[in-house]
Amino acid sequence: MLTTPLVRIDGTNLTIPLVKRIASGDGAVKLDDSVRGLIQAGRDLVEQTVKEGKQIYGVTTGFGRLKSVMIAPKDAVELQRNLVLSHCTGVGEPLPEDATRASMLLRAHSLARGYSGVRLEVIELLLEMLNRRVSPVIPSKGSVGASGDLAPLAHMALVLIGEGEADFEGRRMSGANALSAARLKPIVLSYKEGLALINGTQIMTAIGALTAARAELACKAADIAGAMSLEAFLGTDAAFDERLNALRPHPGQARVAANMRHLLHQSGVIASHADCDRVQDPYSFRCIPVVHGAVRDALHAVENALVIEMNSVTDNPIVIPEDGTFLTGGNFHGEPVALVLDYLSMALTELGSIAERRIYKLLEGLEGLPPFLSEGHGLHCGYMLAQYTAAALVSENKTLSYPASVDSIPTSAGQEDHVSMGTISARQSEQVVGNLENVIAIELLEAAQALDFRAPLTYGQGTAVAHRAVREVVPHLSEDRNLSQDIASVRELVMSGTLVAAVESEIGAL
Repeated sequence: MLTTPLVRIDGTNLTIPLVKRIASGDGAVKLDDSVRGLIQAGRDLVEQTVKEGKQIYGVTTGFGRLKSVMIAPKDAVELQRNLVLSHCTGVGEPLPEDATRASMLLRAHSLARGYSGVRLEVIELLLEMLNRRVSPVIPSKGSVGASGDLAPLAHMALVLIGEGEADFEGRRMSGANALSAARLKPIVLSYKEGLALINGTQIMTAIGALTAARAELACKAADIAGAMSLEAFLGTDAAFDERLNALRPHPGQARVAANMRHLLHQSGVIASHADCDRVQDPYSFRCIPVVHGAVRDALHAVENALVIEMNSVTDNPIVIPEDGTFLTGGNFHGEPVALVLDYLSMALTELGSIAERRIYKLLEGLEGLPPFLSEGHGLHCGYMLAQYTAAALVSENKTLSYPASVDSIPTSAGQEDHVSMGTISARQSEQVVGNLENVIAIELLEAAQALDFRAPLTYGQGTAVAHRAVREVVPHLSEDRNLSQDIASVRELVMSGTLVAAVESEIGAL
């Protein structure tokens, strides 16, 4: 019996938060009744066309360069099985379970539109595997991003036919045993179904959607960390004036400037040096609305593209039951996803880069702060090496921001002569956001330490909440200790959304 919230999918209604929720196991999934007739109509067309002996790419022909090789109807079922087996060429570490689950959801969702010509049973088995936590083991490397994510999706499809490997209840086992343990039965693929399962952009889109969800939290946490750092550095809030930022009306810039005003509202630290002779702050403080805002605008563009993609039909050929035609095209090409995920990597790298500069400034021993934020500097190194780590992570992100989408190596004997490399873009963006979370954690640690030296002055309305949240998991650094666990603890505040939720409960949505 299903005990988690039920989500009905119809091929058009997925959002990034919903994908994240289902990927994490919070919600059971069911096919909406409204699309059952469409799915059946598409399937009927496939079977009728095969029965009439007509030529259909990938159904009664071979694949790729073998498109002109005719396949007898009696061999069409074997063709689909052979397709899945032959395309299981993935290598590398398996995808994380949430990315695997998101990929399964997106593949079922696309098939639910009724334009892929599969049987209802195929979609329902995918959804039941999700509901019963059967997760195929999918190697993370091997896709060139056109014709879709062929190799990784083939590893997913392998479990549907009772082969390959899967994780079930924390144990890795054969696909057949995993289905049996979950009280599910494998299917025998019929006409077009192998092709429909592996021909699409669901792996890159799933990784991208989960990365975008993490990036959303990271952007908010970066605003919080930036506000804490500016306050601790005795910076001015003049650069966040609404009148100033309205003169350059990028939406992200306006949003971040407003966030900074709300985070620093009623700050006793800011008020304490209102009449000082410092004219303006370094760029890493003064330009927070501009840089953080540009990253937000980039993320918004990425999210829009991903939502379109996750609600699209991306296999080939497309079945049009309304007029009985089969359309061969390139909806499987991952370029729309590849480009935006490369953009996301570059944007998030910039967010980490400006944060690292603030990290550096807090350690210089300026504005009354002790060198390396240690009252016992000399005997103690304080946060000296934390900045090294931030520098290493930012530099690594710069290498990961080389756009995978600008590369292409022809495949299938030249038939598939331009590919997107979009899954590489997706994996790189996931690594970038992971490094960024650690950089933000380091800034939060340092900013909290620096603010400790501003006591008994009061902090801003939002920064005070953030300071308390950090101090609940990490104490003041009065003498040297292993900082790795401190970084991990604060990173968890960022990743889990705990920090953002605490601040937003006080000052409103960031």
